[in-house]
Amino acid sequence: MMEWLLETALLVLLAATLFHAMRLERALGVLKSDRAALEELVASFNSSTRAAEQGIERLRATAEGAGRQMQRQVDVAGGLKDDLLFLTERGERLADRLDLLVRAARPLAQDPPPEPAPRAPERPRPERPHAERPHAERLHTDDPDPSAPRLRSQAERDLLRALRTAR
Repeated sequence: MMEWLLETALLVLLAATLFHAMRLERALGVLKSDRAALEELVASFNSSTRAAEQGIERLRATAEGAGRQMQRQVDVAGGLKDDLLFLTERGERLADRLDLLVRAARPLAQDPPPEPAPRAPERPRPERPHAERPHAERLHTDDPDPSAPRLRSQAERDLLRALRTAR
């Protein structure tokens, strides 16, 4: 009987071993299928990593090219800035000079013209048509010879007109 008891215990242990072996077999099957999916996932991840590295290299090359182009534009803009500063300073100096000249000319433009000295009556001159008039206006001044008219240039006339309208 002991033998039977020992064989029964051995049979129960053998059944338990068989049950655990079958569970282990199923778990190993799931692990093999998961391993294939994992290998596929790792391969996909590797290809994505390579594509990302290539994209980063292209992006880096593009950024370097854009940086060089921007640096060239900054250099050109710096030169233009220097030119504009020079022109601005020059324009300010010219404006200051013009302001001084205008201030100096204002008293001259505001003084009433001197009364002309009485002269002998002149013979009436024939009127010339507009096209035949000279380009400079003839004005009488306090020259030693009052009968000699003074010619003014177009620039002088324009300056006097501007001074008169500035009042």
